[in-house]
Amino acid sequence: MSKTENLSEYFKDAKVLVTGGAGFIGSHLAKRLAKIGAKVTVVDDLSAIKISNLDSNKHSGIRLIANDLRNKSIAEKVCKEQQYIFHLAADMGGMSYINDNMDVFQNNMLININMCNAAINSDRFLYTSSACVYPEFKQNTPDITPLKETDAYPALPDTPYGWEKLLSEMMFMNKLDAKARIARLHNIFGPNSSFGKRGKAPMHLIMKAISHPNPPFEIWGDGKQTRSFLYIDDCIDGLIKLMLSSYRGPVNIGSDRAVSIDELANIIIKTSKKEITPIHNLELSKYQGVRGRNADITLAKQVLNWQSKISLEEGIYRTYLWAKDNLIY
Repeated sequence: MSKTENLSEYFKDAKVLVTGGAGFIGSHLAKRLAKIGAKVTVVDDLSAIKISNLDSNKHSGIRLIANDLRNKSIAEKVCKEQQYIFHLAADMGGMSYINDNMDVFQNNMLININMCNAAINSDRFLYTSSACVYPEFKQNTPDITPLKETDAYPALPDTPYGWEKLLSEMMFMNKLDAKARIARLHNIFGPNSSFGKRGKAPMHLIMKAISHPNPPFEIWGDGKQTRSFLYIDDCIDGLIKLMLSSYRGPVNIGSDRAVSIDELANIIIKTSKKEITPIHNLELSKYQGVRGRNADITLAKQVLNWQSKISLEEGIYRTYLWAKDNLIY
């Protein structure tokens, strides 16, 4: 298995569950799987997304179940007889949402415990973890050394969300053993990205550029904090390759190109073709997160033959056009 074009031989008529499959990443994944022949079931409580992300009238081969995986019996029901389970369901959002939010920790641990017990008879199970698992003390400078998978320990994530992700990784790997696959996602963006209180930096800044000059184009913090950003199509390629691989440990799925938030803003401003002067709001520095985070994707290259193909500039361009045509601002 080396090319996504050949994936139909693995997934044709296969029973595949995508939890959180009406959300941003999940809806892209569900549609890709259905396109290559899988019989896809999506379960989502629809609390944080627009149902338009997954219109069953447009996407044949996808069955949507609107329900809450914090309910043990629901988890057991949807996992029954599924061959592949992609577990993306989570209470999540940008830094303004997950920062010090213990409800996120509780909701996600409950979902994950239920899913871990319910998925015991599946053939393979992929859990989408996060770059938020990495310790704060390794991310205290913008000029960061890219984080490799072993850097997660000794553990000290900077948010309850990061702790929940790390604990859940351990649970899935121990309980499901060889069935488990763990993807540590690094700042995924693209069409259908969340915006508003759950939104992340790329979509926040894109929306500000589209609506400029009212309100002003504001950056939270000093803009010097660094991140890497991965376009959604590359993310889906990585998730599917990881599911089909034999590798059992966590794998970074991200870009290894770090940019500052100021640099990200400048790419978005250039895409907008507007005259925009960013304003830095230092009072909102608490929402800028760690000072630097970048992905070491050496392992993904080695075990999955995967790396990002779509540049940040191209991804921003595609996302900007989608947002301009589809969102009310």
